[in-house]
Amino acid sequence: MRRRPPDSEVPPAAALPTPSSTRERKTCGDPAIRARSSPILMERMAGGSGSGSGSRLKVVGQVERVDGRTLSYAEFVDRFMRPNHPVVLSGLTSSWRSCQDWTLAADRRRPDLEFLARSFPSPLVQVADCSSREFTDQKRLEMSMQEFVDHWVGKSSNGDSEGSLLYLKDWHFVKEYPVYVAYTTPTFFADDWLNMYLDSHPIHRDSDIANHKNEINCADYRFVYMGAQGTWTPLHADVFRSYSWSANVCGRKQWFFLPPSQSHFIYDRNLRSAVYNINDDVSEKQFPEFNNTEWLECIQEQNEIIFVPSGWHHQVHNLEDTVSINHNWFNAYNLQWVWNLLHEDYKVAKDYIEDIRDICDDFEALCQRNLAANTGMNFYDFFIFITRFALANIIELYHTHNPEETALNSTETAHHFAYNLMSIHNVASKMISIEAFSTENICNISEQNRSAFADIIKILEEGSFRRLLMALSKAYDYIDRGQRNCLKTRDSNQKGCLSMTCLNSDCNVVGHITSSVREIHGPADLVMLIDSALSDG
Repeated sequence: MRRRPPDSEVPPAAALPTPSSTRERKTCGDPAIRARSSPILMERMAGGSGSGSGSRLKVVGQVERVDGRTLSYAEFVDRFMRPNHPVVLSGLTSSWRSCQDWTLAADRRRPDLEFLARSFPSPLVQVADCSSREFTDQKRLEMSMQEFVDHWVGKSSNGDSEGSLLYLKDWHFVKEYPVYVAYTTPTFFADDWLNMYLDSHPIHRDSDIANHKNEINCADYRFVYMGAQGTWTPLHADVFRSYSWSANVCGRKQWFFLPPSQSHFIYDRNLRSAVYNINDDVSEKQFPEFNNTEWLECIQEQNEIIFVPSGWHHQVHNLEDTVSINHNWFNAYNLQWVWNLLHEDYKVAKDYIEDIRDICDDFEALCQRNLAANTGMNFYDFFIFITRFALANIIELYHTHNPEETALNSTETAHHFAYNLMSIHNVASKMISIEAFSTENICNISEQNRSAFADIIKILEEGSFRRLLMALSKAYDYIDRGQRNCLKTRDSNQKGCLSMTCLNSDCNVVGHITSSVREIHGPADLVMLIDSALSDG
């Protein structure tokens, strides 16, 4: 099975419901939908350009719309991120360079394709052929940026309704053109652990998993999408069951959302095959519960940003020529979703090869390699990830207890760090009993993986960890104070504390951390370390 594509709109390589999806077999309407529904349910045909004559969708409400300028970060968390509800935000893109440079001066509703091809001549971009299905995804092609634009312009100027309808996806624009600042991430989405981590760390450590192509695909989860009117993305839930946000620089999109509690309705009886296109005549025999689905809909206008919560399946259609900016991300509020997906995908990968366990030299290692290939990371990748975020949050929480010694002195920020640690604690607690973290299997893991989480002092001295710590500090300063003030930091080489925000040259946070746990041998040690840090508060 091929690796799941790393983007906000492309369906996973192996579509699997989350544990909550398979447990919550509700026949009544979902609360998230009922709250936004009119008294009379509407039935309408799904729009867009997918093949087939169309399925009759029960659209019971519209995604809520909010002027982002009137919303505080705490309100966004309480109303949307924590309860896991979608929202369309306006008023947040007026200062973006891309909204000027990437659109035609004579008509800001249309993309300036000539400028994009000339200014960003990427030799290779990934393009989806919207008219051709390949397994659970659209067929993927690779071409230069100029070739893609030439195809788009040629098809439009000739009025060609036949042939391939191509949609540029997964363009790692920020990584390719770091000097050009196309946009500023809104504060609501700044607590982005996934991209913070990938800016300083590889997603994989094992040499037999990491390879050049994998590392390019995992460079970050910040993308630009470009598609002509009629391009679309099939029904899916996002990679890692992450959050995503998508901003229309120009153009309009139609979205259909299905809440997580109804995701089992779009799978077959074996919970293996999922509906690909809601515009098709969906087979009642193959998907007997599809007609029970209740959908939210929205039309996303130019310069609007949509927040896509974890586990919500969605299908997206470009109603006009569209350019959008998209991030996948997760943090403490949806970390449990990531672990649930990994655990479910692991069980599938393990069951698939269970019959060769007795003849396999290292069965667990094979399971983890397959999990990384199918899902994008494995248990050990994820454990290294949460260990390093735990250490970063412990360091910053320690300093918030002594506000005179740090540039981050907000009580609200201290609550952020404590909540983050509790979230990591909850996930790590569930990992303790997992076979992959048994003493035998931990002893057999690669040295690359073991060294990445075992020696706390060694981790704290790494340049990559320092960069992660700085990114976390800056994110919370940005959230708490916006761009009004710059974060006050000290020389990162100053002897003593490792925190870039610490103002005390005699700080001994390293000694404080290692006084309880010096080495981490597995999830149980991480739980113990977090317990110690939280008890100090």
